[in-house]
Amino acid sequence: MRVGTRWLASPALGFIAFMVGGPMVVIVWYSLRTRGPGGVGVGDGLTVDAYERLVVTEDFAGNVGFDSTYLEVMWSSILLAAATMLVALAVGFPTAVWISNRPRHLQPLLVLAVTIPFWTSILVRTYAWIVILRETGPLASGFDAVGIDLPRMLNTRGATLVGMVYTFLPFMVLPIYAAAERFDHRIAEAGLDLGATPAVVLRKIVWPSVRPGVVAGCLLVFIPAIGAFLQPELLGGGRSLMIANLIQQQFGASRNWPFGSALAILLLVVVTVVLVVARRAAREARVVLS
Repeated sequence: MRVGTRWLASPALGFIAFMVGGPMVVIVWYSLRTRGPGGVGVGDGLTVDAYERLVVTEDFAGNVGFDSTYLEVMWSSILLAAATMLVALAVGFPTAVWISNRPRHLQPLLVLAVTIPFWTSILVRTYAWIVILRETGPLASGFDAVGIDLPRMLNTRGATLVGMVYTFLPFMVLPIYAAAERFDHRIAEAGLDLGATPAVVLRKIVWPSVRPGVVAGCLLVFIPAIGAFLQPELLGGGRSLMIANLIQQQFGASRNWPFGSALAILLLVVVTVVLVVARRAAREARVVLS
């Protein structure tokens, strides 16, 4: 049976190895090459200059020193992705638990409402937020009507955060709902009947039961958020530079493919660390439930 299962899985594994492993090998190979002549492609020589440039800078006099610019961009991307994850968790957790506590015939409709944004292109939705957040948009006009002067919102990190939370919020709600939907809410009611406060019931009964869904949701939000490109580019106006935008610049205007590949490898390393930590957290969650 095990041998048969392996044979059945081999086409999918081969497809994944080719479609994921192949480009990854190309990126690693490019990161070890010299810059191409005229800034086009890569050259023939092998070097680690692209990785050195991540932390080392050289001035016109030939003096070499530590440069944290690109690490700061990476750290800024991590912080913005973490903020997106936390805001999505703060909104998505009560939403998912509330949906799971509705009558059975209403839950599919509420889940459908959560997934409706997927029916429209992310580019269209992002441009819609540009219309909403601009100085002459409906949000500013509404506050002006009641005498409140809003600060500039478009082309800020705040606008980027709003766009990212809006984009990735369904990825937080759906896994938590899948875990909460299997939770027996009568257990929470029993805890309240025995004198526990709602906060204690939430912390000691509901939270451990839905924790695997929370871990999955945080993972599904944080990983794409750290590599987000569209929201920082359109809503941030280039003022909130993230690692994905920097990689695009290297492959585009700067024409430095080896350095762009090294930045992509740095992003891959960060995502791998996040996956390892998330796997350990998920394993601990399963242990608690058992």
